[in-house]
Amino acid sequence: MINWKRNLWILWIGAFFTSASYSMVIPFLPLFLPKIGVHHHLEMWSGLLFSSSFLAGAIASPYWGKVADKYGRKPMIIRAGFFLFLIYTLTAFVTNPYELLTLRIMQGLLTGFIPGTIALIGTNTPNEKVGYALAMISTATASGGILGPLLGGGLAELLSNRWAFASAGILVLLSTILVVFWVKEEKFTPSKSRGSVLSDIKIALTNRQFTLVLLLTLITTCSLMTIEPILPLYITQLNGASQNTAFLTGLVFSLPGIASILFGPYWGKLADKIGFKRILIIGLFGGCAGNILQVLFGDIWGFSIIRFIYGIFFCAVFPALNGLVVRSTSEGFRGRAFGLNQTANQLGGMLGPLLGGAMGGIFPIHSVFLMTGFLLLVAIGMIHWSKEKIENNRFNKQEDLY
Repeated sequence: MINWKRNLWILWIGAFFTSASYSMVIPFLPLFLPKIGVHHHLEMWSGLLFSSSFLAGAIASPYWGKVADKYGRKPMIIRAGFFLFLIYTLTAFVTNPYELLTLRIMQGLLTGFIPGTIALIGTNTPNEKVGYALAMISTATASGGILGPLLGGGLAELLSNRWAFASAGILVLLSTILVVFWVKEEKFTPSKSRGSVLSDIKIALTNRQFTLVLLLTLITTCSLMTIEPILPLYITQLNGASQNTAFLTGLVFSLPGIASILFGPYWGKLADKIGFKRILIIGLFGGCAGNILQVLFGDIWGFSIIRFIYGIFFCAVFPALNGLVVRSTSEGFRGRAFGLNQTANQLGGMLGPLLGGAMGGIFPIHSVFLMTGFLLLVAIGMIHWSKEKIENNRFNKQEDLY
């Protein structure tokens, strides 16, 4: 695999731009809603917009994973990139929340640039470098997550949210063009399986290690996404009547990403030495403590410091989960495995905003942070008390049948 390093850096750039485009749009949807006529039930509308895309993605991801195993991961990345470019561009022209909701559903059904990137990296990287490579992709998404809110918030303040949405579309188009011309998928054997998505799910459930990873992905993503719909509103409360709310929201959103850039590669290299399971437990524990501690601060500066510390630990979680997908499945099932993992991710992303939006509308907003910490504690308990050991150094022998 001579080209694995070139693939890694090109896909790093692509993931960076795609993540930046996402974070230019999504964090600002709650602040954009009043501009298209939503003046009541903002928390519930925000939760619906977040959840709809994830529900659609949960339905579509296993199908795209199956197609990826048959035709390759690179074509799936290109397909997702072009559709995402189209959707972000159209978002710049919405006039009511129903149009926005339709585009969010389309985004879930038709996109998947980052999951495709992770699947290609997980398959086309030497086994002893998988942890490092996945951590680098996570760093790319975190870096884009820093640029996106800052750029999106700045464009919203100077011009409008619509300009930010259109700019996001252009960034995705650039990412897709890079993949078209410079990424080469070398290690790919087309799957000859003619089974259905349902049969793929049944096969996956026979692999208990992989099933545990799917459950951990669902719970962890749910915990993360409970905060997303209410965080802009919470920052607005902490910041008071300041006129730079959009920019400050982008800045606070960026803090965990900054932590990920600084510490993500370290966690990846450490995972290759001590195993993904240990890194996952450390990241979950730090994320749990960080979320609970955020409740203790009623000023924007203290809250921001804790958000950064939270990011130091939580940035280890998803690369570790992706690494465990690689370790617990065979290469021939890898596209479907990441498709199913993406479904778990999307289901967690669907449930999280609904839970966070509902709790934020009924209870004090800081109760959402406590709920997030509790969910991460549940994930730690599942790892500790599960009878299944998550292996870090070999594939499940049953998967030779896949």
